[in-house]
Amino acid sequence: MSSPARSRGNDPGEAARAARAAWRSRQLLDAAATLMEREGFQGVSMQALAEEAEVSVGLIYRYFGGKDELLLAVIVDVLDTISTRVPEAVAAAGDDPVEEVAAAFRAYCEVVDERRHAAVLTYRESRALSSQGRVKIKAMEVASTEPLRAALHRGTAAGLLVDLDADLVAHDLVLMAHGWALKHWYLEQKLDLGEYVAKQTALLLGSLVEPRRKRQYAHLLHPH
Repeated sequence: MSSPARSRGNDPGEAARAARAAWRSRQLLDAAATLMEREGFQGVSMQALAEEAEVSVGLIYRYFGGKDELLLAVIVDVLDTISTRVPEAVAAAGDDPVEEVAAAFRAYCEVVDERRHAAVLTYRESRALSSQGRVKIKAMEVASTEPLRAALHRGTAAGLLVDLDADLVAHDLVLMAHGWALKHWYLEQKLDLGEYVAKQTALLLGSLVEPRRKRQYAHLLHPH
């Protein structure tokens, strides 16, 4: 009879293999995002991907079925990370909907910053995906904005925000976040990520917070 320590869930060897697989997958996704953003999806071969990641072509095929599947995985990875980190940020912000909106936007920008090459691919190369892949990505993008929409609705209901189109504002915030990746070559000359987030938060919330409530959110509307 095997001991509990040797059960599948507690097998050190199994855990080590899973960790190696996760590390290798991360390595391949990062290399693919960097190379595809630089060369374009059509201009990238599996051999070039292997050289970028410093692995064999055969190893790539152990993890992904081909270049199309790898592109989809790169974009899904960004959206999965957003779908985890943004709700966590909202939960940590407390019960104030305006603080939740600011925290969600900051988390979105942080993920975009960490995955800049991949974020750019969602705009430049999504047309290269299969129709099924595009449907999946669109659904994930809409779902990723839900924490923002929900916080905006709560802010309006509480009288903290003006009457607004929550869906439109949520997508405006997402576009602002992706703007950090799309125009990073220019923005980085003037701002670091923290400054970008603070200025964009102030710009948008300045038009959304109820005038009589603005003093309450001076730290967001007038960043130092």
